[in-house]
Amino acid sequence: MRFKDKFGGKQARLEGQTEDETLDPMLEQALVEFRSSVLAWSDAAYQRSRTVLAASPRRQVWRLAAGWALGCALLAGGVSGGLNVRHHRQEMARIAAAHEAEQRRLVAEQRAREEEDLLAKVDSDVSREVPSAMEPLAQLMAEDETR
Repeated sequence: MRFKDKFGGKQARLEGQTEDETLDPMLEQALVEFRSSVLAWSDAAYQRSRTVLAASPRRQVWRLAAGWALGCALLAGGVSGGLNVRHHRQEMARIAAAHEAEQRRLVAEQRAREEEDLLAKVDSDVSREVPSAMEPLAQLMAEDETR
């Protein structure tokens, strides 16, 4: 709804205003002229034809090229990120396998040492110079030789 349709072009007065309190005639004339100029301007603005600016073919080409470039960059980033993750997983698997092999080697060395110690103990137990019944006498003789 336009301003002119709402107020009908008539001057609106405040409610409860008496004839004595009317505005100065010069001021009233200025307000009427101002209102009519505003109405004329708004009518002209609403009646004016508007043209839609079409995007130039050159601009469309640049937009298309920029879209393709960004799409390719996104694709390259996704592929390189996937390859990086794959390489990282392979390296972690290789490191884990090397660590596992090192642990197995250490366990095998420890078992070999334990077996050697056990065999040495058995060998020392089996190869006594003196029978067990004669051992106290052998200890006494060892003490005498050290004196």
